[in-house]
Amino acid sequence: METRRNTEGDPVAAETAAVLERLLRLFRRLGAPVGLSLTAVSTLSALERTGPGRLTALAVREGVTQPAMTQLISRLQGAGLVTRASDPEDGRVVRVHITDAGREALARRRAARAERLGELLDRLCPDDRAALLAALPAIDALTRLEPEDRTSPARVAP
Repeated sequence: METRRNTEGDPVAAETAAVLERLLRLFRRLGAPVGLSLTAVSTLSALERTGPGRLTALAVREGVTQPAMTQLISRLQGAGLVTRASDPEDGRVVRVHITDAGREALARRRAARAERLGELLDRLCPDDRAALLAALPAIDALTRLEPEDRTSPARVAP
């Protein structure tokens, strides 16, 4: 049985949520203007990380409708960032693959974002930089608690 916590009275959860929202806004502002939406970048990143995927699974993962994902994949394919191929196990199924150009676009975007973030990090005092570095493993662990596909609930030990 899944356990859900009521976070209304949890000040740590409330403050963490507020800080993560501000971090997300900062992250969006740091994004390189390469003509890719956040959903497009997220989809390319998922394909890079987990390998080829079905349109339906990609739509579920990104929280969009299948028609919206189909349109996005068509645009990405037109830009040469993904390809579609039949599933070797079931020829009726189409799987989406990231291309080398898609990987390069992600790498360029990440490099530009890292450069901008580096400029901000340089403005932090040494103690804040050290605290941020120390927090990275916990932040990474937090991101791994939500399942990639969003179709099954996260299983978290009580």
